[in-house]
Amino acid sequence: MTDKYPSALLEKAVSEFSKLPGIGRKSALRLVLYMLRREDEEVDAFGRAITTLKHEVKYCRVCHNISDTEVCPICSDVRRDDTTICVVENIQDVMAVEKTQQYNGLYHVLGGIISPMDGIGPNDIAVESLVERVKSGKIKEVILALSSTMEGDTTNFYISRKLAGFDVAVSVIARGISVGDELEYTDEVTLGRSIINRTPFKQ
Repeated sequence: MTDKYPSALLEKAVSEFSKLPGIGRKSALRLVLYMLRREDEEVDAFGRAITTLKHEVKYCRVCHNISDTEVCPICSDVRRDDTTICVVENIQDVMAVEKTQQYNGLYHVLGGIISPMDGIGPNDIAVESLVERVKSGKIKEVILALSSTMEGDTTNFYISRKLAGFDVAVSVIARGISVGDELEYTDEVTLGRSIINRTPFKQ
């Protein structure tokens, strides 16, 4: 039985909100009704923020992190160690690692991990641009900080093979993170220790 809405506009708004990950129609209805109770200025500001984000946000041309500029603040920070790259799956993982305050190098955001079940292959993630960065000869270490899942391990192995011909150390974060866990949900202390206690990657 489908819900009956007193307004087609309300139903349309609920349908759009329910497209968000983790939001069912009941939660979407609560959010929409909450927004209806807010002042016009607040709702307008909310709408503008989303629209502006979508149309104006950039992806760093170096590491692919989200940025307001062509090169993100991390890549342009001269105080960072530019000889080390931490490879992560997504933007949330950059934020998680930064929160530990245990890493001072650069990043490379793949934009996903290899997952044949989901139709994601090596060409669908940013591996070639990582190889180009290593090819410059400046990078001394690449830290693979992907989730300890089968897909993460597969991606680690693929990247290590792609970098095998270069004079660069390839390491992997310590397994203080439980198998199957994703980086963004790991507590700061555990993640920080996993980065500090990283080990050479063994194919």
